[in-house]
Amino acid sequence: MVRKEFSRKLKNAIRDRANGKCEKCKAVLKQGEGEVDHILPAAYGGEPTMANGQFLCHVCHNEKTKKDVLSIRKADRAKDKATGTLTSKTPMPKRPKEPKRLTKTLPPRRGGIAAQYVRGE
Repeated sequence: MVRKEFSRKLKNAIRDRANGKCEKCKAVLKQGEGEVDHILPAAYGGEPTMANGQFLCHVCHNEKTKKDVLSIRKADRAKDKATGTLTSKTPMPKRPKEPKRLTKTLPPRRGGIAAQYVRGE
């Protein structure tokens, strides 16, 4: 999938619409400080249009991008799991190991109730 970017003309129009302010936190931005962002991420089919663009300060843009990346990755993992693209690291579960067998015989036990009667206690 090819990512579609906003054209320079469209970026200027979105910046003019915002009047030099962040459209999320309303902070006044200096020339060259703001960033144009997709409201609906391009990974979800968001087109580079005036209606899908917003002018954000650097802090708000980073916060939104972090959330977008997390949700996109989660959706990608769910898609991979559903389509069978994602496989486990071990294709078949391993057989459980059997406990080690004793090689020597155990000595007779001399404890418990039976041993008390033998000794006469």
